[in-house]
Amino acid sequence: MNADRCMAREAWELAFPAEPRDVAGLRRVVRLHFKSWGLPRQIEAAQLCVSELVTQVIRHVGVGAPTSLRLSMNGTSVRMEVSAPRSLSTTAPTTAGSEAGSDMSLAVLGGVADRWGVLVGVHRNVTWCEIATDLTAPHGHSGGPRVTRAEGMISRYGAVASPQPINTSRLATVVAKDAVIEMIVDLLRWTEAHGYDADDVLDSAQVRFDALA
Repeated sequence: MNADRCMAREAWELAFPAEPRDVAGLRRVVRLHFKSWGLPRQIEAAQLCVSELVTQVIRHVGVGAPTSLRLSMNGTSVRMEVSAPRSLSTTAPTTAGSEAGSDMSLAVLGGVADRWGVLVGVHRNVTWCEIATDLTAPHGHSGGPRVTRAEGMISRYGAVASPQPINTSRLATVVAKDAVIEMIVDLLRWTEAHGYDADDVLDSAQVRFDALA
């Protein structure tokens, strides 16, 4: 498996009316999307950013305004954009890091995102922010050397279990997941064969995994 091309993070967009009751649903959507992108450590910050961006639309444009959320990669950072009709009653900042008067919502956004700003259009404004990741390539994996080591083991294990090479397609990712499951089963069999309790080993592994979060 190519460590720089193991996750297909394609740009994604969702249109919705800006309703206060729907913000919680948007947070869940963001959580699921970041998990599918293999970026669990950025979920909390991304949810807060999206909440603040949509709150800006509700506050300055109005409840029910036609809005869209776009997630994409900008290098190794995740970019979130919220587009909504332009509000003529407010002047939007055009440089990252500035605040719109006493608007504490944007102040919160500036404290969470690594970069943010507003693109002012004729009919619509796009408020955007970016969150840094620990990726080394836009379609690489997160998790550092442990995941890199696991990638190598999965590739070697998959080569033994199946003559088909594991590449970067979505189908290949499913094949790799099956290889991981088979590898775990074999390791548990090895554990029992050497007189260890499989449940104890799994519990210890879970503790170490949680400590790395």
